[in-house]
Amino acid sequence: MSVRYPIVPNMITVHLGKPDEAVRNISVSFTDYISNVASSELYPTWPKEALEANIYAIISFAMNRIYNEWYRSKGYNFDITSSSVYDQAFIENRSTYENINNIVEQIFNNYVVKNGQVQPYFTRYCDGRNSQCDGLSQWGSVSLANQGKKAFDILKYYYGNDISIYYDAPVGDVIEGYPGYEVGYGSAGNPVLLIQRDLRRIRKNYPAIPDISNTLGIYDEETVQAVKKFQEIFSLPVTGIVNKATWYKIKYIYTSVKKLSDLYSEGLSEKEATFLYEDELNYGDTGIEVEHVHYFLDAIAFLDPDIPRLPLNSIYNNNTVTIVEAFQGKYGLPVTGIFTYKDWKVLKEIYQKILKSYPEEYQTYIDDLYPDYFLVRGSTGKDVKRFQRYLLTICRYDHSIPGVRVNGVFDELTERSVYKIQKDYGFLENGIVGPLLWRKVVELSKR
Repeated sequence: MSVRYPIVPNMITVHLGKPDEAVRNISVSFTDYISNVASSELYPTWPKEALEANIYAIISFAMNRIYNEWYRSKGYNFDITSSSVYDQAFIENRSTYENINNIVEQIFNNYVVKNGQVQPYFTRYCDGRNSQCDGLSQWGSVSLANQGKKAFDILKYYYGNDISIYYDAPVGDVIEGYPGYEVGYGSAGNPVLLIQRDLRRIRKNYPAIPDISNTLGIYDEETVQAVKKFQEIFSLPVTGIVNKATWYKIKYIYTSVKKLSDLYSEGLSEKEATFLYEDELNYGDTGIEVEHVHYFLDAIAFLDPDIPRLPLNSIYNNNTVTIVEAFQGKYGLPVTGIFTYKDWKVLKEIYQKILKSYPEEYQTYIDDLYPDYFLVRGSTGKDVKRFQRYLLTICRYDHSIPGVRVNGVFDELTERSVYKIQKDYGFLENGIVGPLLWRKVVELSKR
């Protein structure tokens, strides 16, 4: 399992005005952005401890906007505005102060959190003279520093004793939350877990949304119905599929009901930010996503001489790295040997093309191919019927299997048979048909 801690961005995109104002966006380094805002809002002659406390507030405010994708979830293509009415004062091309720059360089990847929460705290602040607010007073922080208080004590004075500093956060390129492909029935992984987590919380405020009991990150029929009801409530096309528009509407409503961009936030706990799967698959990883990647890569390699066919198991090993690098090179992706969601999107596209244009000489095997999504209790259709035919063949010689009705409905009897095969052949017993179990059932049916 992995915890999704916030990443401090290399770059931040700033809208040079109010959100709906027709002005340019510019991208600047995060440190330059923080130095610019601090030089625009603070006086360099202030005591060092006051400057440091204010810069912590500026960093945390910006990080909160980025982590929650506050503006992107509203359909904008930037991270933050330059308007102090909405965000923080930023002046393009302004000069900055050396002492402020020095502080920024020292603490830019530290931010304020509420104890027990993961998201950067929404450190609201105001100048304390012309405007008042519930958060930090900039001029008030100067008085406190002159009384001998340290920066952290100043922050606690305004934000409470239950705050702390998250030090040395990782720095890198912040990846857009939307995975880059539509997420729908049979999908699996962290994008599904995010959708399910968010909808469960939104349901507390919108009880018409059905509950989702599945915690394995499988997009099942319950998830379809919950997404459909969400789309209906928020005037989106009712498809049961999460495209980019639905993804960001879910993100926006989730952030709103939990008040993640608010001084009095419900907060995001470490448990809520912990996911079953790694966002990037690398050497030594195991799990359902590794099995997925292995199956599809092997299927593509079967028809593509540029991608080697090597023995694979449920562990991301040296053979996986070799095949992934060959796949990445063939399809114009960065050749890293590390499998990302970007690679996954391309892999699924290529696999779908294979299913639609399988060579004539291999047509007799096309029914053996996994359908590119998980089969779970409640699934229906021709792919379920294909699977049930294989099960029926097995049942004819292995009478310990409960049985099957070839009706295209993944019913209770089908599920019990799946559980029995999983138990007999060392699979995780969850009643779900993934690529490796599908392959085992096909293999057993041909004995």
